[in-house]
Amino acid sequence: MATATQSAVRQTYKDYCATPDDERYELLDGDLMMVPAPNMRHQSVLFRLARKLGDFTEEHGLGKVYVAPCDVVLSDTEVVQPDVLFVSRAREHTLTDENVRGAPDLVIEILSPSTADRDLGYKHDLYGRHGVLEYWIVDPMAETVAVHRQANGRLELADTFGRRDTLQTALLDGLQLELDYVFAG
Repeated sequence: MATATQSAVRQTYKDYCATPDDERYELLDGDLMMVPAPNMRHQSVLFRLARKLGDFTEEHGLGKVYVAPCDVVLSDTEVVQPDVLFVSRAREHTLTDENVRGAPDLVIEILSPSTADRDLGYKHDLYGRHGVLEYWIVDPMAETVAVHRQANGRLELADTFGRRDTLQTALLDGLQLELDYVFAG
């Protein structure tokens, strides 16, 4: 894995906390990785997804939705900032004043040219190992959402939804996410 630090020394959460506040990093397998600011298409999709998920979960009292930058500390050498995440009431114990300590129920990553390989590979495996129940990979160019579900300590592709589809999931029973809306504009 290419690293921002190019160091043989594994970084820890303490090192991560010492990074500049005006720059975004993730800590993957002890390597500090700079995360560039996303493009405007990415931000538009992010906003629409977060708004719909946030409204739905709040209206039904299901838990909390957060958007990047929000640290998810999976271990002392694994800290990520998913684009969107959902923590159910059953996992509220993972929420602290500073971050999420443990796996959210749902993680959503919106692909960008600079992060796509990481989101599709390393982070997909990482989220599976740490018990994320669902991982949505959103491709704003193809206008698709690939839903991966937990199965025996790994995430497996369960379904792929396109622009004209309505995304539904048992994780958020009753959610009707119109992808025409998410990918509009």
